[in-house]
Amino acid sequence: MTENSDQPPLSKLTRSKERWAREGRFLTGKVSQPDEQRLPPGQHLTKDWPVLDLGRTPDISRERWRLDVYGAVANPVFWDWVQFTAQPQTQFVSDIHCVTTWSRYDNIWEGLATRDLLMAVRPRNDARHVVLHSHDGYTTNLTLEDFAAEDTLLAHTWSGAPLERDHGGPVRAVVPHLYFWKSAKWLQSIEFLAEDDPGYWEVRGYHNRGDPWQEQRYSGD
Repeated sequence: MTENSDQPPLSKLTRSKERWAREGRFLTGKVSQPDEQRLPPGQHLTKDWPVLDLGRTPDISRERWRLDVYGAVANPVFWDWVQFTAQPQTQFVSDIHCVTTWSRYDNIWEGLATRDLLMAVRPRNDARHVVLHSHDGYTTNLTLEDFAAEDTLLAHTWSGAPLERDHGGPVRAVVPHLYFWKSAKWLQSIEFLAEDDPGYWEVRGYHNRGDPWQEQRYSGD
């Protein structure tokens, strides 16, 4: 279903982050809840938006972009840009928490809420997991419950402007209650599955879920 299923090359950042996972880098051993403190353990605030990727920056125009949603769903969809933006559009304000320890408050997103996508595709009863596939070959996995969270969306706009290429445009996932590696950039397709299928970072030592307040950075946490 995807055009680019090959794995990205191992970049310097990838090798560094694999080492951090082995070493347990940045762990504080603290846990909290979102209603207890806004900034998760071990995080620091930034007003910038750092750019992190795997060494590829796909250049996908809106005219060429499409979204394929398939797998354990009753109604697979294959939308181009016009069809995608014809769906209900929602605006959310949420924070970013990157596993590399930076956080950024009050990001204004606009796009398709995943709850509206779920209404369109109607997951089957056996659907339990979701895999996000990106144009750079990246993948990440989510439980259906996390994918359906209230403020999760497929964003095409940030702070009132089209989402920039460096930050995952034309469309990226935004899953604000998990570490930001779960918010796949350059979104290409969404696969619904009965069984879990860990993604790029999850098979390289990173936690399968990635809750920032529980400091679920690495698979051994």
